[in-house]
Amino acid sequence: MAYDETTYRRTTGDQGESDPAAYRTGLAATDYRARRRDLDPEEVEGIQLVEPSGEMGRRDVDDGRDRLGIHIGWEIVLLLAVAAIAYLLYRLDPASLRRPALDTLLITGASIGLLTLGAGLTLRAGVPNLAVGPIALGASLHFAENGDKGLVQAVVPALIVAAAGGLIVAFLVLVLHVPGWTATLAAAMGVIVYDQLRTAPVTVQADYDPANQAFYLFGGFALLAVLGGALGTVMPIRRMIGRLRPVDDPARRPGGSAVFPVLAALVLSSVFAVGAGVLMAAQSTGPIRPGTGLEWTGLAFGAALLAGTSAYGRRGGIFGTLLAVAGLTLFLDYANRRDFDIALFAIAACAVGGGLIVTRLVETYGRPLLVPAVTDWNAAASTGTAWTPNMPQTWSTSAEPPESRPLRWDEGPWGSGR
Repeated sequence: MAYDETTYRRTTGDQGESDPAAYRTGLAATDYRARRRDLDPEEVEGIQLVEPSGEMGRRDVDDGRDRLGIHIGWEIVLLLAVAAIAYLLYRLDPASLRRPALDTLLITGASIGLLTLGAGLTLRAGVPNLAVGPIALGASLHFAENGDKGLVQAVVPALIVAAAGGLIVAFLVLVLHVPGWTATLAAAMGVIVYDQLRTAPVTVQADYDPANQAFYLFGGFALLAVLGGALGTVMPIRRMIGRLRPVDDPARRPGGSAVFPVLAALVLSSVFAVGAGVLMAAQSTGPIRPGTGLEWTGLAFGAALLAGTSAYGRRGGIFGTLLAVAGLTLFLDYANRRDFDIALFAIAACAVGGGLIVTRLVETYGRPLLVPAVTDWNAAASTGTAWTPNMPQTWSTSAEPPESRPLRWDEGPWGSGR
C-alpha cells in the first residue's frame, strides 16, 4: 500500500490533498493566543520577541490595548516643568500669579487650551485639523467687528460657519479617503483669504470682558481636557476614535466605523477654535491684526504633541493636555515679562519639534507587549511552547540540528524521498 493512501496520509478538507504547511499554519493560529500568555521568554533560550504581523497581528496591535506607563511617566516630567516655570515667573514678578494679572493668564490659557483640545482630538482621530489657527483668527476678527451687536449675534454665526466647514471637510476626507491634513490645509487656505480681506487692524467693538469668568473658563477647559483624556484610556473608545490610524496600507478605506469619529473631531475642533478666537479678541487691549493664524496652529499642535498625543493617532495620556497648556501659557507670559521678543512661529516650531520626540517615545514604549516567537525548537520542546505564525513553513537544518530533528511524516523508509 502506498504511503499516501487515505489510511496513512494527513488530509485537509474534502479534496483529500496533503498540505503540511496549511496544517502547521492552522495549528499555530489555533494555539497562538492561548500559549503566548503562558510563556516566559526570559526563561527560554532561543526565543526572541517579534511584533505580530498579518491579520492576526493587525488585531493584536491595532485593537487599542496600548500601555499607559509612558504617558504617566511623561506627565510627571511635564508637571515638574510647569512647576519650574511657575517658580521662575513668581520670582520674576509675584504679582503675575495674583489677580488681576492671574485672570489674564487664565483666559490666555483657556484660549490656547481650546485650540490644543481641537488639535489633540483631531490628532487622535487621525485627521489633524490644520485650520484651527486661521479659524481662531477669523473668529477674532468677526467678533471685533460685530461685538457691539451683542455676544449672541457676534458668536453664533461664527460657530455655525465653522461647524458647517468642519462637516464639509469631513465629507471630503471620508468620501475621497484622503489624508486629513491635506483637506484641512486647503480649508486653512480658504479661511486665510477671509482673514486677509482686512487691510488694517480691527478695533474690538464689544464690551464683553471675560475677566470675571476667568476661573470658570479655564476650569471648563481643564475639565474637558482631563475628561477627554480619561475617556481615551477606555480601550473601546480609544479604538473607535483611532480608526483612521494607518496600520498597513494608509490608502485603504477604514469602513463605516470611522465616519462618526472623523465628523465629531473636525466639527468640535472648529467649534473650539471659534471659542478660542472669541476669548482672544475679548481680552485684547489693542486691535486685532489680520494675518494667517498659522502660528496658532503651530502652538496648538505643538502643545498637543508635547502633551503625549501621538502624531500617528489614537494614543494619548490623561493630564498631558492640561499640563502642556499650563506650561506653554506660563512660558509665554514669562517671555513677555522678560522681553525675550521671541516670535510665536519660533515658539511653535520648537514645541512641534519637541512634540515629535515625544511621539517617538510614545510609539516606542506605548505599543502592546511583543509576542514571543520560537527560533530554537529544542528549547521550545523543553518548555512546551506551541508553534507560532512566525515559524517557518518547512523544517530546515538551520533551525534545528539534523541529529535532533524528528522525522517529518512524509520522510523515513516509507517516504517518497527514501
